[in-house]
Amino acid sequence: MKTSVKIISLKKAAALRAALKRRGKKAVFTNGCFDLLHAGHIASLEKARSLGDFLFLGLNSDASVRKLKGPGRPINKAADRAVVLAALEAVGAVIIFGQDTPLELIKALKPDVLAKGADYHKGNIAGAEFAGRVALIPLLKGRSTTLLAKKMAKEGKK
Repeated sequence: MKTSVKIISLKKAAALRAALKRRGKKAVFTNGCFDLLHAGHIASLEKARSLGDFLFLGLNSDASVRKLKGPGRPINKAADRAVVLAALEAVGAVIIFGQDTPLELIKALKPDVLAKGADYHKGNIAGAEFAGRVALIPLLKGRSTTLLAKKMAKEGKK
């Protein structure tokens, strides 16, 4: 399958979700910036996918990442991040969103499982009330885009 086919609009995602539901398939949703893909991302995406039959991934737009992470981010543009994520076997579809949270996506998709990193608290997850259940996924210690970006900046100054 061509990677670009997996990068879809919310309208297409909602139609796909309805089709999956009709076939009795369990949909999982997760989201993030995924600026520099690392082992922690892969582990969490594979775990999220294992919780159902299909993984929808909400990807923060460039403006959204800048607002959340600061002016030096994102390192990679949304279109490039989407292609890399769509190429992963665990990811069924990528939907880019520009809001601060993926609430609109979750509200529209009503996933069976909303998967988030264990650094979140169940009572503080946007859209949790529109999902069948929330699953907190353990993070790989010492793996983060922020740490990688800092390491790259330090290496660049040498």
